[in-house]
Amino acid sequence: MKTVLIEMQKLGNPNSGLGQFCLHLGKAMEKLNPQNLQLDFYLPERMRGIFGNSFGYVNHSSFHKIIPPKCNYDAWHCIHQESAYLPRSRNTPLLLTVHDLNFLQMNRGWKKNRKLKRLRKIARLASGFTAVSEFTKRDMEKHLSISKPIRVIYNGNSLDKNIAPAKPSFIEFSEFIFSISIISPKKNFHSLFCLLENNPSLHWVIAGDKSSDYATSLIRIAEQKGIGQRIHLPGIVSENEKLWLYQNCRAFVFPSLAEGFGLPVIEAMSCGKPVFLSQHGSLPEIGGADAFYWLGFDSMQVAEVFENGLKKFADDRDMVSRLIHRSELFSWERAANEYLKIYQAI
Repeated sequence: MKTVLIEMQKLGNPNSGLGQFCLHLGKAMEKLNPQNLQLDFYLPERMRGIFGNSFGYVNHSSFHKIIPPKCNYDAWHCIHQESAYLPRSRNTPLLLTVHDLNFLQMNRGWKKNRKLKRLRKIARLASGFTAVSEFTKRDMEKHLSISKPIRVIYNGNSLDKNIAPAKPSFIEFSEFIFSISIISPKKNFHSLFCLLENNPSLHWVIAGDKSSDYATSLIRIAEQKGIGQRIHLPGIVSENEKLWLYQNCRAFVFPSLAEGFGLPVIEAMSCGKPVFLSQHGSLPEIGGADAFYWLGFDSMQVAEVFENGLKKFADDRDMVSRLIHRSELFSWERAANEYLKIYQAI
């Protein structure tokens, strides 16, 4: 039986985007339970057994950056492009999944060049490539000089709608827009403050890791604009609270400047909510024709797109069903099946 190691070190932070990718891909593989491959997961020791007893587990160690684990595998899946954990032998076929090349837009000078040089080095070692969007695939073809085919495998919808939604304790208002993400400068949240300035009854909940300086600056700027009491950064919320926030928000807003995929967009659409997005990165590819897009972020255009979008959403009785249908095109089981096929091929 052929053996594959799937590098999931990012499960150390399961609430991050890459942590969610690892978690839901592994859960989907647990459901499929492939009989013709032995899958071993490389992950933090505390996560051992998370995908059941049908698989093997290799404990992550930071020392493996220097000396990789002494394991023989027929294939190795590097789950993201910046991983420091690669097979010991160059003869081991390596599948590299690339989520984004956002650093090309977000960094300049030596830092950008250093990251690009390292990624090109990893790419030269790979036997196969996957990208999470056509946008990311185009970036790879443009910047990484890859001669092998790149397979696009979309992420799935991670939202569990079978659990009981739970209203967060801080919700003491009825009308709010919602965002969820690690709160970093590339998310561009400050560009939407005019929505609250123009709508005195509207609140904004931005869930996710708020440990960054950018999160602190959002609160400070909001207070200076007199809307500090209507900006809510609760940090990481539970799955039950997240479901409630999606189901009860007036709209989902995501003005990000750089996205390789954008999992929250799919989650919001699966709840039939209007989604307002930037036109950057993969977001138009994921949101499709029924999302609303900001082409720029001056206050007048932000407000105009938002108000016109809400009116169109209210007038179009079929839009909810179209949004839900689009979200169903993104499935973790489908993604897992595609990865299993590639393991066999390489």
